[in-house]
Amino acid sequence: MEVEQMKVGFMDVFCYIVSSPNQKEALVIDPAGDEDRIVNRLAQKGLTLRYIVNTHGHGDHTCGNARVKELTGAQIVMHKLDEELFNSPMGHQMARQFGFAISPPADILVEDGDQIVVGDISLEVIHTPGHSPGGMCLYSDGHVFTGDTLFVGAIGRTDLPGASYNQFMQSIQERLMSLPGETIVWPGHDYGMRPSSTIEIEKRTNPWLG
Repeated sequence: MEVEQMKVGFMDVFCYIVSSPNQKEALVIDPAGDEDRIVNRLAQKGLTLRYIVNTHGHGDHTCGNARVKELTGAQIVMHKLDEELFNSPMGHQMARQFGFAISPPADILVEDGDQIVVGDISLEVIHTPGHSPGGMCLYSDGHVFTGDTLFVGAIGRTDLPGASYNQFMQSIQERLMSLPGETIVWPGHDYGMRPSSTIEIEKRTNPWLG
């Protein structure tokens, strides 16, 4: 499995190209701007994009879905609870308020424990509600893509529609902190002192987890 981290858009979102070098297939996590640059990078690497995976439905993470889908034909994957909330009139209004493009409906709805397979890679869906009802992290082969659930030295917001601080902390402590300590944490924003971390480092240094 090969991971390429790209900072995109105007909110310091981290987008990820996760690829199978053997099969020349890939998925993109949270295309949040600079869509042509993302697609051009896929072409440079000779990769066929199979899926656009959203860690959650907020517009700053889904605003590139339509353009990337248009350019590649890839299918959009989202947890079913966030698809229900953010592909609603209220969800569309939230996105427009911040100036984000509306995402097309998800093609594939997933739940906790589902596997997203591309080439010889399989990513496990870990449902981590709290930042949003259908927030999810993706785990595979010593890597976890945490979206807005866990940042480097911080956690996501819980003051948005559908959020819950208590549920959020339970998700982090029970679902993420139980992963092997050496697991690399790939966050959803460039908000920390470094672009990635590990579960063990976050246990020791993240002030929200003490």
